[in-house]
Amino acid sequence: MSEISANDVSEENESRPPFKRPFRHFTSPQTDNKEIVFGIQSVLETLRSGKEIDRLLVQRELGNTEILDLAKEKGVQVQKVPLEKLNRITRKNHQGAIAFVSAIHYAKLENVIATTFEKGQVPLILILDRITDVRNFGAIARTAECAGVHAIVIPARGAAQINADAMKTSSGALNFIPVCKEENLIQTVDFLQNSGLKVISCTEKTKTSIYTCDFTVPLAVILGSEEDGISDELIRKSDELAAIPQSGQVGSLNVSVATGVIIFEATRQRV
Repeated sequence: MSEISANDVSEENESRPPFKRPFRHFTSPQTDNKEIVFGIQSVLETLRSGKEIDRLLVQRELGNTEILDLAKEKGVQVQKVPLEKLNRITRKNHQGAIAFVSAIHYAKLENVIATTFEKGQVPLILILDRITDVRNFGAIARTAECAGVHAIVIPARGAAQINADAMKTSSGALNFIPVCKEENLIQTVDFLQNSGLKVISCTEKTKTSIYTCDFTVPLAVILGSEEDGISDELIRKSDELAAIPQSGQVGSLNVSVATGVIIFEATRQRV
């Protein structure tokens, strides 16, 4: 940064040290550079490295099939988008490919369940169906970690991106609680039920109160998005449905608040 001459400072502010002057127009966001990788070769190397990639954006007209083939091999979600969208993300030479690198390493659900049972603990798993708001997700992770939830399960598609905002909102909880990304939540529920867990969907589509449910058993709790709730398929697969009693006029809770209510009811029963 160049020095500021005395002529640049008004007479009434001559006593103010130059370094205290605000230069907001010189600053730029720093988080994006830590979360994205762009350029054909850089994206290929990131895919080969085994790093966790939340999603990969490629230009619709991109002729390089090596990226698409490698992404498919690694199970990375690919979205073909117009050039304008890529340009809005970065003005640098992205060559038609931008990868969003995850801030965490995802855990394997089968390992979490096996380890929990081996430790003599009663599993408590949280399944989030299509919750896309980053700050809600971060708040849920913070609550879940505080309550001793053993893992959070999210779908591979249609879930909030775990980025700097999610990490910040979780107050660092995402560094400690395992997060499992699953391709198919229906199959995930089948696996959990076959592993001896009861599956409860928290939904307003029942008159059964959460306070009458038994949360002391090995358990997985499903919560859905505020827009669509839990999918009908997951509700049909659940062993029980439970609702949070309400007496107000609004008729629904923020999903992160609802998570806190039901998870700490499970904690209360287990304590």
